[in-house]
Amino acid sequence: MQTSVFIADDHTLMREGLCSLLAAQTHISVVGVAESGFEAVREVLRLKPQVVFMDISMPGLNGLEATRQITDRCPESKVIILSMHATIEHYHQAMRAGAS
Repeated sequence: MQTSVFIADDHTLMREGLCSLLAAQTHISVVGVAESGFEAVREVLRLKPQVVFMDISMPGLNGLEATRQITDRCPESKVIILSMHATIEHYHQAMRAGAS
């Protein structure tokens, strides 16, 4: 059984790198990507992936608010935050937003 994954990051190199790494895994299928929080929410609600890799800092709607909206409206999708921010406050914000 394959795990469906969605990637939300505003950096093209990061999105493409994650897609390449995950494509090498036979049990993972990348079902979509987004470069903004608004796009991520819209597409995750449409595609309903099992896992969402979410960047915190994105234009328009940031990853924390996008995570909040996704976990409220699509609780079967588990969101994992990926970020260069390594503070305990960012961790707590991500957990409060519903990240796994």
